[in-house]
Amino acid sequence: MMAQFHLVSFFLVVGPREEIVYLPCIYRSTEILKPDYLATVDVDPKSPTYSQMVEPVDLFWKCGLANPHTSHCLGSGQIMISCMGDPAGNGKGGFVLLDGETFEVLGNWEHPGEAAPFGYDFWYQPRHNVMISTEWGAPKALVNGFDPAHVKEGLYGSSLHVWDWTTHRKLQTLDLGEDGAIPLEVRFLHDPSATEGYVGCALKSTVFRFYKTPKGDWAAEKVISVPSKKVEGWMLPEMPGLITDILISLDDRFLYFSNWLHGDIRQYDITDRRNPRLVGQVFLGGSLVTDGPVKILEDPENQPQPRPRIIQGKRIPGSPQMLQLSLDGRRLYVTTSLFSGWDKQFYPDMIREGSVMMQIDVDTVNGGLSLNENFLVDFGKEPDGPALAHELRYPGGDCTSDIWL
Repeated sequence: MMAQFHLVSFFLVVGPREEIVYLPCIYRSTEILKPDYLATVDVDPKSPTYSQMVEPVDLFWKCGLANPHTSHCLGSGQIMISCMGDPAGNGKGGFVLLDGETFEVLGNWEHPGEAAPFGYDFWYQPRHNVMISTEWGAPKALVNGFDPAHVKEGLYGSSLHVWDWTTHRKLQTLDLGEDGAIPLEVRFLHDPSATEGYVGCALKSTVFRFYKTPKGDWAAEKVISVPSKKVEGWMLPEMPGLITDILISLDDRFLYFSNWLHGDIRQYDITDRRNPRLVGQVFLGGSLVTDGPVKILEDPENQPQPRPRIIQGKRIPGSPQMLQLSLDGRRLYVTTSLFSGWDKQFYPDMIREGSVMMQIDVDTVNGGLSLNENFLVDFGKEPDGPALAHELRYPGGDCTSDIWL
């Protein structure tokens, strides 16, 4: 079968001036949700080059997995990558181990027969000998867009999985119920002694806090809920926010998340871990703009419909999605592409024009978010564009991938 390649845009934020470096990668991305390539890149900021390709056949034959998603470096020197499915497109939440020097596929991290029903993100906390993983859905169901019927058919997840970090055994499954459907990004607090964190659940736009109980097992409770808005002119009578990304500041004081359908980014003070307090919000496009086809009929939050966002003369297509926070917590970077199949369904203009990258200035004293009107990266203008930019990373470490031992 002939391989299908796609342009994937990847940004690195480097140096004391936070210089933005654009790295266009032509490879089979995890966003396509077909048999995927893993690409390793030698990151010279001025001239990044490919180092090696891990072919999908290696994942198939050595691990029985496909659709790699989240990668973390381990203290052992190995690289661990979560996967979302099996080679046939069914859900399968397993983990691939790569040699950190040669990038050879070593095999599965989990024991045979213990893969989760679905996979997506994961975070480990070695001081407490625990790893938490999340679920999206079966790749064959979500590849061409979102169909609400697939939720009723059981093709999307709603659970967190608790693993023993040393033995690789699955210890618990925490069913979050209907309010916790499609738990995506999971974040422990950065404090390595902490025994709690948060997970954003897309479908009902909720955030759950997970924590270790006095008995030594793990539990979860809902701590944030963004109400759906009753609308007309949309695919359903109610529109959820659709939380697609969350992050926690390095000082563990603020939690941020994006509502990809409503079009806003929210900042919560989480110093009281069980009672997050909304302290900042900014709208950057989305499906509710005043000149769009959707009309709000009832909004429990009584917010006016946001106006379209225009930066440097360009109307922003799409909606805030992936987030990355500067190490000092003062600059929040955001891209607008979620995943090509869903982009096409909900924001067709972004497919034609490409996604963008924006910068939000953060008030780290009292809380508050404001758009930097002087910053815009337009991926529609790239030579091989329009391109869909997704993930953001700091080469020296960042808020969404650093884990302290």
